[in-house]
Amino acid sequence: MDLQFKPEHEAFRRELAEWLQTHLARPWIEELRDPANDPDRLFEIRRRWQAVLNEAGYLGMDWPREWGGRGATAIEKAIYTEETYRADAPPIPNVLGISLLGPALIHHGSEELRRRFIPKMLSGEEIWCQGFSEPDAGSDLAALRTRAEPDGEDFRITGQKVWTTFGLWADWIFVLARTDASDRYGGITFFLVPIHQKGVEVRGIKQISGESEFGEVFFDGAVARREHIVGKIGEGWRIAMTVLSYERGAMSLAYPAQYDGYLEDLVAGCRERGILGRPDVREKLGRLLVDNEVMRANGLRNLAGFASGEKPGPEASIEKLFWSEYAKRLADTALELLGPQAHLVVRSPHSRPGMDWAYEAQWCRAGTIYAGSSEIQRNILSRRVLKLPEAR
Repeated sequence: MDLQFKPEHEAFRRELAEWLQTHLARPWIEELRDPANDPDRLFEIRRRWQAVLNEAGYLGMDWPREWGGRGATAIEKAIYTEETYRADAPPIPNVLGISLLGPALIHHGSEELRRRFIPKMLSGEEIWCQGFSEPDAGSDLAALRTRAEPDGEDFRITGQKVWTTFGLWADWIFVLARTDASDRYGGITFFLVPIHQKGVEVRGIKQISGESEFGEVFFDGAVARREHIVGKIGEGWRIAMTVLSYERGAMSLAYPAQYDGYLEDLVAGCRERGILGRPDVREKLGRLLVDNEVMRANGLRNLAGFASGEKPGPEASIEKLFWSEYAKRLADTALELLGPQAHLVVRSPHSRPGMDWAYEAQWCRAGTIYAGSSEIQRNILSRRVLKLPEAR
């Protein structure tokens, strides 16, 4: 297994890094982090940045060129994600549309659906959110109860979705809804539903950080057009699962790149406090540094497997479990070592400019829940890697 990047990969990395240095002006970052900014303005900053990326051809990296992509490999896509994290670029607002719905349309959608939705998805003209999780169907997604009932040629959707990222700003939502109550997996259909219509209500969820990035969506007889179904009726579960597998590997190098910066900030903070020379402090920092390199090596192993044609497997669960639990350890260690300086009020003007550890400690808890909780990832690994028997 070759864990080295080829010359063409390194050439792409240099090209991208130079482009980011030229186009990612600091005001993007400073505006994004300015506590005086209201959420709507911050969202528009993200939308402007997405338009810049799209104009340069850096969105939909591994999509076919005919649909606005670059036709890139999984390795180039991972390098793109790594470098944008390293450059501390703002997150794009259509991340769920581009990472999940776009591949669904390319692989399973009709030509009409692709032509209608993909261009505006890439440009940021239409923002998408994801309607998968429900109050009683999160980790056990197949237990979803939102239903879609026929109404002439179309359907009426009734139910509730929760933890909808950017739901307050979305124009459309892709929804898994039950069209056959007797079939747990085969009775689910993949719908594209406009948000701004009678029968759809979006409410923000106040997070511990004070933000409302997540929302909940209530459907009360909302119209879902038959021509806006992706695939066929009853194929929603299969489409959702295969689409999720397309994304495996994209973040393989991104989190270690992000944590490189976090670790630099933590080391600098310890130096400022005069505790960097303490053996116990150096041991804690050393363990975090080693764990981050282990994460990077695992990401390279994943990419090498993709490059050699291997199909995605349980390595996605290893990666997800590792980075989400690592983020929590990193933030908790920072709070322990930096003391009151790290515990300042979220977004306080007196916080260190490099990193707001109090905010990070609050936010990182979510990573152990969304995209499959740590418990779910451990169950997957116990069955598929360790071959342990299921508990009865």
